Amino acid sequence: MTDAPEPSATPRPAGAVSDDFHVFDTTLRDGAQREGINLTVADKLTIARHLDDFGVGFIEGGWPGANPRDTEFFQRAREEIDFRHAQLVAFGATRKAGVRVEDDPQVAALLESQAPVITLVAKSHVGHVELALRTTAEENLAMVRDTVAHLRAQGRRVFLDCEHFFDGYALDAVYAKQVVRTASEAGADVVVLCDTNGGMLPAQVTAVVRTVLADTGARLGIHAQDDTGCAVANTLAAVDAGATHVQCTANGYGERVGNSNLFPVVAALELKYGRQVLPEGKLAETTRISHAIAEVVNLTPSTHQPYVGVSAFAHKAGLHASAIKVDPDLYQHIDPALVGNSMRMLVSDMAGRASIELKGKELGFDLSGDRALVGRLVARVKERELAGYTYEAADASFELLLREEVRGTPVRYFSVESWRAIVEDRPDGTHANEATVKLWAKGERIVATAEGNGPVNALDRALKVGLERIYPQLAHMELVDYKVRILEGDLGTGSITRVLVSTSDGKGEWSTVGVAENVIAASWQALDDAYAYGLLRAGVEPQE
Repeated sequence: MTDAPEPSATPRPAGAVSDDFHVFDTTLRDGAQREGINLTVADKLTIARHLDDFGVGFIEGGWPGANPRDTEFFQRAREEIDFRHAQLVAFGATRKAGVRVEDDPQVAALLESQAPVITLVAKSHVGHVELALRTTAEENLAMVRDTVAHLRAQGRRVFLDCEHFFDGYALDAVYAKQVVRTASEAGADVVVLCDTNGGMLPAQVTAVVRTVLADTGARLGIHAQDDTGCAVANTLAAVDAGATHVQCTANGYGERVGNSNLFPVVAALELKYGRQVLPEGKLAETTRISHAIAEVVNLTPSTHQPYVGVSAFAHKAGLHASAIKVDPDLYQHIDPALVGNSMRMLVSDMAGRASIELKGKELGFDLSGDRALVGRLVARVKERELAGYTYEAADASFELLLREEVRGTPVRYFSVESWRAIVEDRPDGTHANEATVKLWAKGERIVATAEGNGPVNALDRALKVGLERIYPQLAHMELVDYKVRILEGDLGTGSITRVLVSTSDGKGEWSTVGVAENVIAASWQALDDAYAYGLLRAGVEPQE
């Protein structure tokens, strides 16, 4: 084996971590192939900033020359982003079969992107070489050799992705390893073994990576798809076998079921392996970055995602709560603050005294010295959940219930004389929705009417119309989510209905619950709680 050329002298950002191990993010290319994701150039620039802030070493921005959007992204990224930790990576293919590398327009577009690092995709599966590229195994090796050497001669650092590597290795291990060896000898700094179809399991990955590393001496990376649900495990298995470059996407976004998830991979490497792969202090940004990127791609963050989900450190069972009260580590594999998350206690019919005490502490109440109060709260929660309420998804309603028990009276800012909602079916096929509320607030009787795009929206508007003059804080509050569930029963359309409402004041969100035989009545309860909690949150003193 000939000596490989020295790595590219392209300077790395001042804040980059050691080059000994690479965290390589491909959200902007591979992640963008997820069904339902359609990124604009502005979206890609925003995500790139988030990823650089997180501290990944490499951000693969797309395929310049393949589409105008990616070409524009590289141009604007050069001008608009001052990368502090990451290097921008352009993705493309080796030269075409039978074409001189100097004459290949796609190779030229990679250089024109001015990205300091280029990832080339190459065939390592002899069947794909013959059927997809329609060329010979020898010409495919020449395509790899020529393109890597050409880009290196132009001062670019080169990584090579061996597409379908594991399947190709199973078919012809000698040829698959020959591709790796050819790329490394031509100057590729890293050769990435790709589980393109996502069919591998961890033990298989470990065995193959270990053998390829021993037989080629190349620096190896791993790119795992999640079709078996093992992408993160396969990535870590490759690291166990000697890979020092991991390719991932934020929140596991990607084609079909997705890619190896950046956040659990990085958290595992830092917290379980003891390997620093991010700049100092950046691991605590994990949850924030995960949720920020989810907002950009317009996908609701997964509540049960490891490390960063809102349920990742949520505890419901009374047995767990009893132990956590003694020592939180007894039922948590890490301190959630290490990844920017927090422990949550869920209040439900499974709650015991410890659950209520811990939830009270979370909300700022020390209940440990009042066994009678805790007992009443446990009994009320169990009674109300039996009737259909759920407090694990409605923290604001639970806090109002807690405060009612502590105060001895409900937290009220207004009282209701009556309300009504009318749906009018018009001859032209349209509908009119109107609501009227009659309220008392600060000794004043208020009657307000409003229209809406549905009966609940009309009630919401009427409530705000009536109360905003007395409580101007309501002007900043907005209903942002509304869920209805018909609870199990045998009454058909007369079954019990549960409504969950999420409300925002622009600074945060809270959830409330209502239960009744009538969906409008259940909605009114949830709205009543929503605005009461919002005023409490705004610092307004309740009426006595």
